[in-house]
Amino acid sequence: MPGLCIRLAGYQPARSVHTRGLHRLSNELRTRLGAAAEISLTEDITATGRRADELLTMTEGDELDVCYFSSSYLAARVAPLELFDRPFRFADREAAYALLDGPTGQRLIDDVARATDFRVLGFWDNGFRHISNGRHPIRRPADCQGLRIRTLDNALHQAFFRRLGFEPVFIDVKHLAEAVASGTVDAQENPLTNIVNFGLQRYHRFVSLTAHLLGVALLLVSRRRFDGWPAEVRAALDAAAALATSAQRREATAEDGLCYDRLLADGVQFTSGRDLDRAAFERAAG
Repeated sequence: MPGLCIRLAGYQPARSVHTRGLHRLSNELRTRLGAAAEISLTEDITATGRRADELLTMTEGDELDVCYFSSSYLAARVAPLELFDRPFRFADREAAYALLDGPTGQRLIDDVARATDFRVLGFWDNGFRHISNGRHPIRRPADCQGLRIRTLDNALHQAFFRRLGFEPVFIDVKHLAEAVASGTVDAQENPLTNIVNFGLQRYHRFVSLTAHLLGVALLLVSRRRFDGWPAEVRAALDAAAALATSAQRREATAEDGLCYDRLLADGVQFTSGRDLDRAAFERAAG
């Protein structure tokens, strides 16, 4: 297989569970394929001047072969993926994993293949999402009134935050930290790991543990490229992706506790338990 190169890329810093997952995938591929293929890994394309959401077009095109990305960005093209964009759909990770690893997950893989030029290699844990802001503690929807919140580029997400009283605005991950630091947005929502990864706690001292969404990141390969590779390369990628997915999920679970402790030490004020009117948020979600 002379000249075969498999190009992997992501959009998060080195410490993130997604980047660690890519490295696990890369190492597994090198072990299985040896000198038969060169493995190239770019940890964060935003460091090269690209936007994070360009990963999808780069992989569907001919610039990359494998990437991860939030399922929410493909929901407009693959309607069944909206399952993961409905607030408070999942209360725990195990229920979500059971769904993804069973017939429902296989149907979603088929749906993505029919509607896009991607093949899904795995479903990665994109974390329970919480709300942070730099103004005041958010305990109930009334506390959200008039705040400008950064969201993903997803209509269901934005409709939910609008019902809470926020003014939602999409900003690419590349510009997230800048938007928070400059006050372009008052609030944002992300897993705790991303709050730490992007240093948002320096500006957002209030975090409400709403767990309103459990994010899913799709591990994707260009279907055209995948179908053109020899059978042993395809088998190696599938096997490596399965191991990387299991490891990524374990690390994502552990990361929640580590990041909570880190944010607490950095002076973040958490709102949770009886101080958080979760029922009011669920009613607002409809």
